[in-house]
Amino acid sequence: MNIRRGRNRSIRIALTASAAALSLGVLSACGGADSGGSADGKLAVTASFYPLEFLVEQIGGDHVDVTTLTGPGVEPHDLDITPRQTGQMSEADVLLYLRGLQPAVDKAVDQAGVKNTVDAADLTTLEAHGSSSGDGHDHGEEEGHDHAEEEGHDHAEEEGDGHDHGDSGLDPHVWLDPVKYAEMADGVGAALQKADPDHAADYRKNTEALTGKLKKLDQDYRDGLKNTGTRTFITTHAAFGYLAERYGLDQESIAGVDPESEPSPARMKELQKIAAEENVTTVFFETLASDRTAKVLAEDTGLRTGVLDPLEGITEKSKGDDYLEVMEANLAALEKALGAK
Repeated sequence: MNIRRGRNRSIRIALTASAAALSLGVLSACGGADSGGSADGKLAVTASFYPLEFLVEQIGGDHVDVTTLTGPGVEPHDLDITPRQTGQMSEADVLLYLRGLQPAVDKAVDQAGVKNTVDAADLTTLEAHGSSSGDGHDHGEEEGHDHAEEEGHDHAEEEGDGHDHGDSGLDPHVWLDPVKYAEMADGVGAALQKADPDHAADYRKNTEALTGKLKKLDQDYRDGLKNTGTRTFITTHAAFGYLAERYGLDQESIAGVDPESEPSPARMKELQKIAAEENVTTVFFETLASDRTAKVLAEDTGLRTGVLDPLEGITEKSKGDDYLEVMEANLAALEKALGAK
């Protein structure tokens, strides 16, 4: 009798364990990455850096769980991908990045194999960044140039350009133009609708709301920068070419497209001449890069210094809690520096 009871008890334990394992497998199938949602049933989206994270948050709302590869305070251009992040990318339902901005991300994306992978560079038209001297004049010359047509063209070989923005030679800082950023928003909205058609109506509604805010931001810039004492501004990092082109300004940068590269003595002398001829009042630096060269130039020319945020991340130093607030702060800084009337 004792042997039979022990045998029956063992059978019951085995059956219970098998049932538990089967239940766990069903739950995993329902909540895993292959099912089109995160563990809580939401769409799992991985964004490479803040401007793309902001789009997903605004458009996805309560239907998405979004994570970013670039943490607050990290300079996106120099990001290194950890093994944990590589695994995170592979498990995403939607992977959103901007090719040409972060070389490590570009390589990891190619290995991740996520079905719904979106390159934000394909959602709008990118243009060639400025020459090695750092000015933004080349933007206008590349009007309407297609992103795909520039593949294989390497501008990193230009003297003084210490950072390789991929093989395209295109300026990736497209989010600083509210009009182009709105085009990216439309593309992100379409991608979320495709990945999660059950909530397509909400994604469309949220996209329209966001693009409406960006349209207002564009009008604020047009009105605020319509009449100014000068059209030229100097910044450490050539991130504002699209913004300058959109509103008829001339960007002159100290370090070109790489915020950490050192300018040549000849470039510093050239900027002193430009500042005098164009009635420049301010040398702008940014939140995530050193302000040393900006302060040196300002001291040599008797100019003020100020902050113009390229919005590559939000930190405690940011003059605003999100993209829209920081862009309004940038507008106020430009109005003051350019002598807006």
